[in-house]
Amino acid sequence: MLLVLLILGQYFGVTLTESTAIVHGLRRRTIQWSNVQAVRVERFQGVQTVVIYEAGGRRTRLRAPITGFLTWDHGFEEKFGTVGRWWLDHRGPGWTPVLLPGAQWSGPPVPDGNAFASPT
Repeated sequence: MLLVLLILGQYFGVTLTESTAIVHGLRRRTIQWSNVQAVRVERFQGVQTVVIYEAGGRRTRLRAPITGFLTWDHGFEEKFGTVGRWWLDHRGPGWTPVLLPGAQWSGPPVPDGNAFASPT
């Protein structure tokens, strides 16, 4: 079983292009940078993962990079920074934050107004 996880694990991750983030997992998904509202680090079941927030309210948790007790990645912060900087550099000059009224999604919690931040 461990061998299967190691083999499958090499296919998880994200490819960054000038216009999109291509998320590799069991299914491949393409996210337009212009549609991204935030890139954050979140804790989930004892591990830290990078999460991409989209304008429509969808959250995409990346399978890599990831760091936790059994999967410690010494380069995690640098990889998170790379994804976040890529988004900031490629989201386009016409990008604006989405503010939806009432019960609809109004974005992730943003400490100090910084949409690209690690949790404290």
